[in-house]
Amino acid sequence: MVKKLKPLLLILGLLSLNVSAADRGYAYVTNQEGGVTVINLDSMEAESNIDIQAKSPRGIGVTADGKLLITANKDSENIAVIDRATGQLIKHIPVGKNPEFVRVFKNFAFISTEPSSTGAPPSAQAEDDDEEKIPAKIAVVDLKKGKKVREITGGPETEGLEFSADGKKLIVTNEADNTITVHNINTGKLLKTIKTKEYGERPRGIKVSPDGTFYVSTLEYGNKFIVLDKNFKVVKEVPTGQAPYGISFDRKGERIFVASSKEKALQVFDAKTFEKVKDITTGNRCWHFSFTPDDKEILLACGKSNAVMVIDVEKGEKTAEIADKELPWGVVTYPKSFGSLDKPEANAKPGSKK
Repeated sequence: MVKKLKPLLLILGLLSLNVSAADRGYAYVTNQEGGVTVINLDSMEAESNIDIQAKSPRGIGVTADGKLLITANKDSENIAVIDRATGQLIKHIPVGKNPEFVRVFKNFAFISTEPSSTGAPPSAQAEDDDEEKIPAKIAVVDLKKGKKVREITGGPETEGLEFSADGKKLIVTNEADNTITVHNINTGKLLKTIKTKEYGERPRGIKVSPDGTFYVSTLEYGNKFIVLDKNFKVVKEVPTGQAPYGISFDRKGERIFVASSKEKALQVFDAKTFEKVKDITTGNRCWHFSFTPDDKEILLACGKSNAVMVIDVEKGEKTAEIADKELPWGVVTYPKSFGSLDKPEANAKPGSKK
């Protein structure tokens, strides 16, 4: 009888291993020249690719329950709504020209667009030319209804999106006119405009601290990030490497991480003193990054290196590269974790990891 049980026990053991094979969850990487790469965080290997049937995905988000992935598809002027568990495309939803960032909040997706984007730095001529300053729209998509339900008017070439700690405000970076704008999240009403040009041009990333008491925003052509208090007053400038882009706090709010794309580094700062702690050598044109759900590693999408860099948080060094030859741009995980494009939602009810 014992001999007959051994094969059964072996099979059950293997099944158990398969069930727990993705205990750390998954990462999802948008590729501007492809679809979405799925990375198994246990093996740190690319497991599959999701065909989104659209061109040039950049921004990416995931719902709190993990049911849906959302990608912003620049050249298709839409978002893709994907069943995360199966990797199947559910539908495309038109949102406007040059969609870039995606942030998911409750049952809504907020997508920044860039109708006047040329990809070039701001010029004095452009600043004096009203025709160059086409107001951008932040599309608001009701994910339950599966359609765009309204728009919020931002500045020209909207970029980063963030929510206030109380969920009542939407904060938007606008690179073409060097402003950060604050809006009522429900009505879209403009509440405040912060001009950044005296500190640096092209505001990009924007993040609220985990305790909700202040914000940080990268200035790509200022080679710094600025610190804003809870009332959105600029209180500090912090020098960074060249062309800072994605920015995020760690879960405890003790460190600030900045992807300095032309510096080829992920820079680490103390979130209280704002002193630089370390430069972690990365790769070429690393734009966005995410912690793994257990906070042990960071995945950094490096487009011009054709790879996703794996960084050990405790060691503060790159430990591996995951090849990705389709111009990786953004990365998020499920379970949701902190990163330049996402963070966990308070009081969320998570679904299965797969």
